[in-house]
Amino acid sequence: MITQDAPGWELPDWRRQQADLITDPAELLSMLGLAADALPEQLAAARDFPLRVPRAYAALMTPGDPDDPLLRQVMSVPEELLEQPGYTADPLDESDHTPVPGLLHKYHGRALLVVTGACAVHCRYCFRRHFPYQTHLSGKRWEQALAWLSERPDINEVILSGGDPLTLNNRRLGQLLEGLAALPHLVRLRVHSRTPVVIPERLDDGLLALMADPRWRSVLVLHANHPRELSPSLLERTRQWQRAGITLLNQSVLLAGVNDDLETLVRLSERLHEGGIMPYYLHLLDKVQGAAHFAVSDDQARGLHHQLRGRLPGFLVPRLSREEPGEAAKTVLAG
Repeated sequence: MITQDAPGWELPDWRRQQADLITDPAELLSMLGLAADALPEQLAAARDFPLRVPRAYAALMTPGDPDDPLLRQVMSVPEELLEQPGYTADPLDESDHTPVPGLLHKYHGRALLVVTGACAVHCRYCFRRHFPYQTHLSGKRWEQALAWLSERPDINEVILSGGDPLTLNNRRLGQLLEGLAALPHLVRLRVHSRTPVVIPERLDDGLLALMADPRWRSVLVLHANHPRELSPSLLERTRQWQRAGITLLNQSVLLAGVNDDLETLVRLSERLHEGGIMPYYLHLLDKVQGAAHFAVSDDQARGLHHQLRGRLPGFLVPRLSREEPGEAAKTVLAG
């Protein structure tokens, strides 16, 4: 067995970054030169859903700006503690669509695997911030999921989610993909991840080799909400992945104080295209408890989308949509 003390042993850079996260709101505020006037309330709001942000992502924030859109996505605020009607711990009723632990089946032909509860960053609007991972991450979960999938030839696409599947190392991901590849009716692999947005180095050669496997038609769906999140380092890597034949998509969440203005959305789509990434969905906020302060009204969202269509070619305009419990597909408010 190779230990961390063995000569020549070294963690990949992305894993070192993932291990050295900012978890103290006071440290993040100090780094940005911001006052800690509301720190007691921020600490209280972070008690059940702690701050977790890579240093490279924090470096993209504007020092001295308490309203920085990247900071707003990760910093706990007192408003999270307020009870809001209609906002729940399970806004998508995912507990009703779990045939075996760690597997969600809501839509025809697709199944989603919750492969981990870990994330490289904690986004305050996350619809799974209250997800009961402890009931879905038993030691036998992958075996149970594979057994269930083997008996469902009508499913041809598997989606890796979490948490964030790309917090797992390539060896562990490769083990899972080998098991999935043994099921001949699974022909599409889709991975949803925000990790490359906050740690671009995660898009390494080993991961690319796994997803470029000819047994799959692979799709990587990134989660970027603001153009400043699309660093040159990230876009250099995504262009490489596009050249390797990986389909790259992005889905954003429309968030008050982050991207709820026309110029930000225009620049986001343009930056995505520079990196070979197609804007896919612009989601309305899922009504998860603790995130109501991010909500944008349907009327405002439709108005922004209408303006977006007037500024960009159609292929750069994401579909404005929301996910509603019990529906057979996402509800598209504007295409």
